[in-house]
Parts: sequence; C-alpha cells; structure tokens
Amino acid sequence: MPQHLIALPILLPLVGALGLLLAGKASDTTHRRISVALTVALLVISLLLLKRAAGGELAFYALGNWEAPFGIVLMLDRLSALMLTLTATLALGCVLFACAGDDTRGSHFHGLFQLQLVGLNGAFLTGDLFNLFVFFEILLLASYALLMHGGGKARIAAGLHYVILNVAGSALFLVALGVLYGATGTLNMADMARRIAAMSGDQAALVTAGALLLIVVFSLKAALLPLYFWLPRTYASAPAPVAALFAIMTKVGLYAILRVQSLIFVDSPAAAAIEAWLWWSGLATIVLAAVGVLAARDLRPLIAYLVLVSVGTLLAGTALGTPAATTALLYYLPHTTLICGALFLIAELLGQQRGKAGTRLVRARRLHQRFLLGGLFLVAAVGVAGLPPLAGSLGKLLLMQATEGSARLWLWPLLLLAGLCALIAMSRAGSVFFWASYKGEVATGKVSRAQLAGVVWLLASAPVLVAFGGPISAYTQATAQQLADPQQPIVQLFGEPSAAQAATFHEINGEAP
Repeated sequence: MPQHLIALPILLPLVGALGLLLAGKASDTTHRRISVALTVALLVISLLLLKRAAGGELAFYALGNWEAPFGIVLMLDRLSALMLTLTATLALGCVLFACAGDDTRGSHFHGLFQLQLVGLNGAFLTGDLFNLFVFFEILLLASYALLMHGGGKARIAAGLHYVILNVAGSALFLVALGVLYGATGTLNMADMARRIAAMSGDQAALVTAGALLLIVVFSLKAALLPLYFWLPRTYASAPAPVAALFAIMTKVGLYAILRVQSLIFVDSPAAAAIEAWLWWSGLATIVLAAVGVLAARDLRPLIAYLVLVSVGTLLAGTALGTPAATTALLYYLPHTTLICGALFLIAELLGQQRGKAGTRLVRARRLHQRFLLGGLFLVAAVGVAGLPPLAGSLGKLLLMQATEGSARLWLWPLLLLAGLCALIAMSRAGSVFFWASYKGEVATGKVSRAQLAGVVWLLASAPVLVAFGGPISAYTQATAQQLADPQQPIVQLFGEPSAAQAATFHEINGEAP
C-alpha cells in the first residue's frame, strides 16, 4: 500500500475545498457531483487505512521527510483509522441530504463542507499537539460559516455565542501548549510522553498544570459539563446537514482526551486528576442532559440533549481507564454518532411537512408521508434510546460490564435512567408527530431521493453494527489494547533510548540520572 495514502484524508478534501471555492460560478449540479465524489473517495481511502491499521502496526508519515520530533508527523493507528472511517461515513450521509436543496440556501456550502473534513481528519491523524491546534482552528473556521449557512436571526445569535466560546477555548489551548512546551521542550506527542515519564519536582507540577488546562479545552470541544451550555442552542439552530455533521464534533474532543490521556499523561501526576474530572463531569453531564431531554419541547433541542447524554456516557467510560471500558465506548461511539446524525436529518423532514409548527411538539397538519417518516423515526428512536436489538444496547451493556466496584453504584443507575428518559421523550415526540389529533389540511411535499438516501445511509449503521458485532468488537478490543501500550509509538518513532541519550536528557532537565 502506498506510503502517501496516510496523507490523502487531509490532502483530498483540502484540494477539493480549494477547487470548489474557486469554482463559485459553476452550476449547483457540478458542485454536488464533485462534493459527493470527493466524499465517496474519502470513504474508500478511510476503509483502506482501516484495513491497514487492523494489522496492529503503527504507521508514521513525516511531512517534508523531517524526522520527529522536529517535523510534522502523521500517525495512523487503530483509533485514528476508526475515527476517519466514522467521519467519512457520516459525511457521505450529510452531503447526500444537502444535495436536495439545503446547499443552495447560502454560498460555498460544499467548499466549506470539504474544509470541515480537512480539520476533522487532520485532528485524528496528527501526532503533534500544535498541529492538533491548527486542525482544530481549520474545522472551527469552517463550522462558523456552515453554522450560519442560510442566515436567520437564530443562527446568527447561536453562531456568535459559538464563536466567542471557541475563541476563548483556542486562547486557552495556546496557553496550555506554551506551558507544556516550556516544561518539556517538545510538542510531539510521543516525544512529550517519554519526557514527562522521566520528570519530577517543579517540572512535573508545571506539566500537571498544562495537562489540566488542555483537558479543560478538550472538555469544551466535547461539551462536557459545565462547558456544554453552548451546544443545544447551536445544534438546534444549524441547518440539518450541518447539525448532523456536528454530531462528530463532540467526538473530536473525546478523541483528543483519549489520545493525550492514554499516550502523554498516562504516567504523569496529572493522571488521577484527569480521571476524577472526567468521571464526575461525565456523570453530571448525563444527569443534566437527561433532564434536558425530558424538558425539551422541540425535536431539535431534544436531539441535541441526546448528543450530550452520549458525551457524558463516553467520557465517563474514558475515566474508567481500563481496556474493557475503552472497548465498550469505542463500540458505542459509531452507533450514537450516526444515529444522532440521522435524527437531525429526520427532524428536518418532519419540519418540512408540518408547516409553521416545524419540529415543535404541538399539533400540526397531518404528515403527507407519515408511514415512511414514522418508520425512519421509529428506527432512530429505538437506536438512540439504547433498546435491543440495536447496537446502542450492546454498547451500554459492554460499558456496564466493564464497570467495577463502587463505580457501578453511580454509572449503572444513571445509564438506565438516561435511557428511560430518552425512551419517554422520543415516545412523546412520536405520539405528537404521528398519533395526535391533527388540524388543518394534509401537508404537501415529498421526501426527495437524495434526502432519503442520506437518512437511510446513516440509519443502516444500526443493523450493520449488530450484524458484524463480532468483528467490530474484536477491532475495538484490539484498539483498546493498543492504547494501553503507550510505549509502542514511542519505541517505533524514536527507538529504545541509549544510556548516553538518557544521561543527556536528565542533564538537560537538571535531574540526576
């Protein structure tokens, strides 16, 4: 397999984004065909990289052929390959749905969409903290424009809050990087990990401060309590394909936390504080998000709170820090991401046929295609509530089995209650949309083929994750075991340190060898 294939998930959408933005006067059909073709190609490349990573060997790509830690390094392992494939799968459903007309409500939709994929894929592949910051900024810049695609008072207000919070988060990110660079002299993740493992005293305290700042930044990206208040309004205001793509945005924060926790800070004094923060904040996020699910009187905010429930569940599982818990959360992650993305698209279809009522949980006109929409809604509702036989129930069951000791007293009841809240809320929404008394004439309009293709593509993940549950769970288990061995990327990238190198390192840091 060509070595340069690792860089294609970044280069392909980057070149495509530049081409689409420069070809602004081309027809909508041309833009759509190029964007869909790029996304399909990205999915194929991601699957090839997933097959390569499944072998267990880490792959590194040095841009410009500069050796680490001085150059920019891309790293492909099982976790990054999984996230690339998940992103491409979600993106294909979103871009198909957008081709039905959502892309024409503003300018440069497809160019910005591809630019968003550049930031997402770069964040998953980079082996350098500063370049993680760079790719975060790329995806955030694209998301600012996509969020306000089509305009409107609600979108502009939500977009303003979103921009202010993320600018503050980016500033804090730079502060954290400055602290860590000052303490370690490097920003390469593997190099930083081996240096931190040998530190003590004042330098270790400085690293702990930088680590906690970094986790706060990633918690903001993941929308972890108390940093989640921006998400419901933002996701509810965004155009449907954008909101669906944003379902992966919180998982970028989760990925970053999992990466630095398992690789950089696993042997540092900050490890215990990070686990405590993730555990209690994750549990609190589940509780308040479940309350938000019950209190929502509109389907869009309801789905946004369901995203937050999954965020709390995933980060509480991350805090457990065991291979079994990591296996469970990595199995649950693709399911919840794709199902929540599908729900945002289904909400748009419902709103189009309900007139002025939109997605509010009130009486409205009878749906023109209530059986089709009802079937799609039922599958998504069962999936997001975590009911058997879909993958959500298996993921939660694996996570509950991975919980040991007193942690069970906290996580088990909260997971079950959150699932019950989701079931109640989705049942109420379904009753209003499909069973309640109606007023006025029957709605007009039909679901287009492009919209149906996008929704069905994302919903198909639910039975696929069950049908191939064995191989997928084996892959996630191997991924968890790979993350539990942080020495593998260090040794493969830098080799075993010699006695002279170790003595020089200690001398530089003012420590006794």
